[in-house]
Amino acid sequence: MKNFEDKVVVITGAGAGIGRALALELACHGARLALSGRNLANVSETAALCEQEGAKARAYRLDVTDRAAVYAHADEVRSDFGPANLVVNNAGVSLTATVEELSWDDFEWIVGINFWGVMYGTKAFLPQVIASGAGHIANVSSMFGLAACPSQSAYNATKFGIRGFTDALRQEMRIAGHPVGVSSVHPGMIKTDIAWKARAGGDRDRDALAANFDRLAKTTPESAAKTILRGIRKDKAKILIGADARVIDLLPRIFGSGYQKIITAQMKNEV
Repeated sequence: MKNFEDKVVVITGAGAGIGRALALELACHGARLALSGRNLANVSETAALCEQEGAKARAYRLDVTDRAAVYAHADEVRSDFGPANLVVNNAGVSLTATVEELSWDDFEWIVGINFWGVMYGTKAFLPQVIASGAGHIANVSSMFGLAACPSQSAYNATKFGIRGFTDALRQEMRIAGHPVGVSSVHPGMIKTDIAWKARAGGDRDRDALAANFDRLAKTTPESAAKTILRGIRKDKAKILIGADARVIDLLPRIFGSGYQKIITAQMKNEV
C-alpha cells in the first residue's frame, strides 16, 4: 500500500492517543475512515476532526472483547464503505502487577482487550482486506512485545502474543499470494493517557505510576502515527516507534536471554 487516498481504513481505539492521531493523519491523505472505540463521544470527536480535514469518517461504538460485535462491525463497515483496505487493531490497555499480585479478573480484562481484540479484528476483517486487492493489517503490540519486563507479565503475554500471531499471518499471506501486507507495531512510551486508564495490582499507586509514565514518555502520538504510516507504505514487518523501542529491540538481539539481567538491574527498585 503506497498511498491512502480513497482507501477504506478501520481503526480501533480511535477516541484518543495513537488511534486519533492516525485517523487525523490519514484524513489528510484522503482516506475514508471507520473509527471505533468504547466511548462513542470520544470517537465521534475524532470523526468530526477528520471531517474538518475533508475526509469521510464515521464513528462506531465497539467493544473489541465481544467477538460477535466485532464481526457485526466488519459487516457494517463493508455496508457503509465497501471492503476495508487497511485495518489497524490499535485498542489496548495497560496493567502493572507482579504475577503474585495479579488477579484473574485483571488478567482476563487485559487479555480480552489486548489479545482477543486483535485476534477478532484480524479474523473479522481479513476476508475484506484480501478482497480489496490492495490491503494491509497493522496490529499494535509494544516494545514489551520484544522483551519482558518485571511487573508487566500480563501485558507482556498479550503483546508477545500479538507479535507471534502477526508474524505468522504475514508469512501466510505471502505463501498464499494474497495482496496483503502485515505489520507488527511496537511503540515505546507514547504521550497518551493509557497510563491513566491502566490498572495496578497490590497496593500500587496507579496515579503515581501514570505520572512517572508521563515524565518518561518522549514520543508524541502524531510522531507515532507518521512512523506507522511510513512503515505501512514500506510493508515493514516490524515498526518500531521511539528511541526506547529501538533500544529494547536491540537488547535480546545483542545479549540473547542475558538481556533479562540488564532489565532486572534497572527495574529492581521499581517492582
